[in-house]
Amino acid sequence: MNDLTILSTLLLSGGQAQQPLSPESAPADLRSLAQHIAGSTQADFARMIRFAGDHHVVVRALETLCSLLAEERDHGRMNQIVSALELERARIAHALGFLEAIYTKCEDAGIRIVVIKSLDHTPDLGSDLDLYTDADPADIRSIMKRGFKALPAARSWGDRLAGKWNFVVPGLPELVEFHIGRLGQTGEQLGIASELVDRAVFTRIGGHSFRVPAPEDRLMISTLQRMYRHFYFRLCDIVDTTHLLKDPAFDFVTLHDLAERASIWQGTATYLSIASDYVASYDGQGLNLPAEVMAAARFGGKEVSFRKGFLRVPIVPHSVRLFAAQLTSVAGSRNLRAAARLSLLPWLAAAAAVAHKVSGSDKGIW
Repeated sequence: MNDLTILSTLLLSGGQAQQPLSPESAPADLRSLAQHIAGSTQADFARMIRFAGDHHVVVRALETLCSLLAEERDHGRMNQIVSALELERARIAHALGFLEAIYTKCEDAGIRIVVIKSLDHTPDLGSDLDLYTDADPADIRSIMKRGFKALPAARSWGDRLAGKWNFVVPGLPELVEFHIGRLGQTGEQLGIASELVDRAVFTRIGGHSFRVPAPEDRLMISTLQRMYRHFYFRLCDIVDTTHLLKDPAFDFVTLHDLAERASIWQGTATYLSIASDYVASYDGQGLNLPAEVMAAARFGGKEVSFRKGFLRVPIVPHSVRLFAAQLTSVAGSRNLRAAARLSLLPWLAAAAAVAHKVSGSDKGIW
């Protein structure tokens, strides 16, 4: 049984994606899985923790595992689980302290700011800290330098197109990434970006308060990241989406309107279809999606494969067709600037592929 199957079973078949578990209420297959993990070798257990870290589900997976193993007598393995859980919680608490300080410093300067992506995984946290603002980049650089002695990281071609700035902050292992005035791989999304702050909602996490995107904006940002940029899913994307759709405030009508205006409705519907199919493979039901979502989806979970540690979305022809539909829609709306930016994406991707083949890295391009 591979690590993806183990973690997916923990999180999607009766675990954190549904209701908290106890050893008595857990299905027999989950209890058996927990015992399998308890009896695994130290090397296998350490590998699973690393894999969970890559997929931003360490806390959720280990919390479920702790519940399932509450009555087990293997105190050595339970101590390892608790130790790994405490270590990850400490990392998250440290990062959230910095994130709140940066967020507050921007607000105090009169800058409109929203935390995007990073807090979607709560109680887990991603590998960097992402924020969106419509402020002047010079103001952000000044705040980060004066307030945190932060230095801007080298910007790739893709970063420049997308309006992204990364900062290295002393004392913080994670990079801080500002998306300034734009969203999308080529910065083509000005419309939804300009409204992001206005629709933002407040949340409180670990004693810290932030503004985060509205549920529909969260899903569109995830779609842009997974279906139009990286072309792979992490397990957290599936689990996060499962939770997101249970939010009473989530509105598919609003999602459809926003995604249509952003020319990514097909990609958004496909993202949801993939997530639903994956969940169904573990809980037998999938997500409760409206008929119009399923009708708009171009493909589903059957086309996704597990390779190189992630759930890979096929680029040819599936993702290429989504990109072509986006470009056609943008051009048809006479948004010539966005169309011009999007037309650079194939060249950027080609340059990144060549650089990766030559040097083993696409650093500086993608």
